[in-house]
Amino acid sequence: MKLENLNDKQIEAIENTEGPMLILAGAGSGKTRVLTTKIAYLIKEKNVDPYSILAITFTNKAANEMKERVVNILGEDTRKIQISTFHSFGLSIIKRYYKFFDLKSNFTIIDSDDSLSMIKKILKDMNYDPKEINPKTIRNTISNSKNELMLPKDLEKFISNGNYEITVKVYYEYQKRLKTNNSVDFDDLLMLPIILFKQNPDILDYYQERYRYILIDEYQDTNEVQYKLTKMLSKKYQNICVVGDPDQSIYGFRGSNYKNILNFEKDYKNVKVVLLEQNYRSTKNILNASNDIIKNNKNRKEKNLWTDNVEGEKIKYKRCEDEKDEANYVVSSIKKLMKEKVNLSDIAVLYRTNAQSRNIEEALLKNNIPYKVIGSFYFYNRKEIKDLISYLKLIYNPSDDISLERVINVPKRGIGLKTIQNIRTEANVLDDSMFNVISGGKELEFKKLILGFIDSSMELSLTELVELILDKTGIKKELELEDTIESQSRLENLEEFKSITKSFEDRYGVVSLAEFLDEISLVSDAEEYKNMTDVVTLMTVHSAKGLEFDNVFIIGLEEGIFPHSMCLNIPSEIEEERRLCYVAFTRARKKLTLLNSKRRLLYGQDNLNPQSRFISEISDEYLDKEDKTIFNYKKTIAHSNINEDEEYTLGEHVMHEKYGEGVIIGIDSKVLTIAFSHPHGIVKMIKGHNSIKKC
Repeated sequence: MKLENLNDKQIEAIENTEGPMLILAGAGSGKTRVLTTKIAYLIKEKNVDPYSILAITFTNKAANEMKERVVNILGEDTRKIQISTFHSFGLSIIKRYYKFFDLKSNFTIIDSDDSLSMIKKILKDMNYDPKEINPKTIRNTISNSKNELMLPKDLEKFISNGNYEITVKVYYEYQKRLKTNNSVDFDDLLMLPIILFKQNPDILDYYQERYRYILIDEYQDTNEVQYKLTKMLSKKYQNICVVGDPDQSIYGFRGSNYKNILNFEKDYKNVKVVLLEQNYRSTKNILNASNDIIKNNKNRKEKNLWTDNVEGEKIKYKRCEDEKDEANYVVSSIKKLMKEKVNLSDIAVLYRTNAQSRNIEEALLKNNIPYKVIGSFYFYNRKEIKDLISYLKLIYNPSDDISLERVINVPKRGIGLKTIQNIRTEANVLDDSMFNVISGGKELEFKKLILGFIDSSMELSLTELVELILDKTGIKKELELEDTIESQSRLENLEEFKSITKSFEDRYGVVSLAEFLDEISLVSDAEEYKNMTDVVTLMTVHSAKGLEFDNVFIIGLEEGIFPHSMCLNIPSEIEEERRLCYVAFTRARKKLTLLNSKRRLLYGQDNLNPQSRFISEISDEYLDKEDKTIFNYKKTIAHSNINEDEEYTLGEHVMHEKYGEGVIIGIDSKVLTIAFSHPHGIVKMIKGHNSIKKC
């Protein structure tokens, strides 16, 4: 085979085929090319039967890409190579030995939604209240247990409280129903082959003989069950080649263990280690800054990426005034790139949490720049945000049947589709709204809840009303009990909605639901952009793994945001955050811009944040700083445009910068009710707001 287009280290990794090998492949070092070429080399130069090769990666997309590359090198005959994900490989074993698991040949695989439905039914049959015992938490515990190779009897040993006891009971019943339904779940696809191998050494021996050459991609992302399966299969011949980068291990929250790759040399004797350190993606400045950051991690394999690429521009570092200034800076920079004829598809904006996308989205929309959000929905189209807005619409207009139907059972309160249909039918007969015809049952409790919100809205600010809705409806509690990465993200989005209301109150002092709903309804619909390809890409850093762009903006590089506040006091978590930052930096090919804000309104809280520690870890020679001011403190700040000591009296005349002259007709602890002339009418405003002047 011709290998002249590869560098010396890549060739070394390909030509060494016998015994255990660890390929530490830095970002942009061509690891996929090395892996696929190594497979082709085994077949063409070492005469290895394609049937004897097992190549594992983590996504179907990556597996298909790897397979196509090998086929392009050697032709169609190589399609019989087992190149697949861990789950696909596990399924092939279970299909062959289904009788061992008391399954029929036509067994089915249930997905995570089906699994959740089954757990909900079990809880109901056991007379447990799903409001008290969160089904998703139980599903996640069962899934984590299987990934740690723990059956119900194993989990039982760890019972420490009542909820765990319930989980174990559900786990036993869950396994029983899987068998009754002739089904397995996704976690079984990895766990069951190990059980098979442990109880049948002859079957394990068959697979060890068959797969004499094993190659594992992204080894730093393997969890316990994947690690065990790999180790069992490779034990006999030890021709195992793992490829990965512990510096890019960012999925600890999913159960992956980067120590698997760090311990590879302890698990196997006479390991050949090859470092792929030449980067083909980024400029020297970007790469050097990335190295500056990651070298601060203690638990890593020492390597130093280098490149023959140009030195490139220095990394732009901008400390903005606030989150709006940050978003506007990103957009103005994108406009400059557009004038330089840069394709929008070559631009990405990265952030630590989904909630941060909102300000960027709004700034792009206002400037008519098309974009797409990867790994999440547009902010205003996210389910939890649409639910919250529907509650606000229903409080403002109880006759809004569309909003009522959306939230009458959100969170679940036992109001089924049949009940909703009955309400709808009665409303049609009486030619009235669904809200008005509700007269009994659990739906009456919902009606009383909304009526209570309507009363409260007369006295509360918008932000306080949103907090009350999140609390009293149970939306917040349900997500907190769920306690998953997804639920945490949804909670953050709901908290970020309070930033919208607070910003609105800050600008106008208005607490009118009508005006606020008008305001957010006028945010342009991003739907028109969804089928466009030349668009700016917005995504979290986790979603960006494996991707690359010419121009990358990373926003929110502040302590408490990136690194995340939940990680600040845990050294191992800070190391994962630093790896995440390293991944973010190495997505950039030509230009990298880092941004943060002196003051940020996020999750409804206004903070002065110090810059991220990761900024200070970069040598000044690689940075182009626009603002050298460093803030090393953090505190909640009061709104400077509200004078809480201002006193008012009923009948007093005031002047508002937008509505003109009005008369105070109501005073509550925090809210003024003011009558303005037509067309504004009666408006509620925050007491002491500087938009109000006494006449």
